[in-house]
Amino acid sequence: QVQLVESGGGLVQSGGSLRLSCEALGFTFTRYAMSWYRQAPGKERELVATITKTRGTTNYADSVKGRFTISRDNAKNTVYLQMNSLKPEDTAVYYCHARVVRDYWGQGTQVTVSS
Repeated sequence: QVQLVESGGGLVQSGGSLRLSCEALGFTFTRYAMSWYRQAPGKERELVATITKTRGTTNYADSVKGRFTISRDNAKNTVYLQMNSLKPEDTAVYYCHARVVRDYWGQGTQVTVSS
């Protein structure tokens, strides 16, 4: 049974940092790319960052380039999102994602950035 378990969200002031974690369960983690998405109130869910399965090649939304870093620890079946220089517009629920035959999502973790 595929499960994605997120942690690390919270409330932070503008300019601050947070690190999100997502533990992947129930599938062979090293065989799949992993992504982080976010959804702000009243907006569609958007892709934030992706990391490939082996070389760890990363891609980012333009809005977070230079501030966010996605990484993975294949020994721990965990993907991370390090978020620095946070802005109020980064406020959203952040979701971990994997496409294992179909799309799987974590439960979401709230990130709130105050101005």
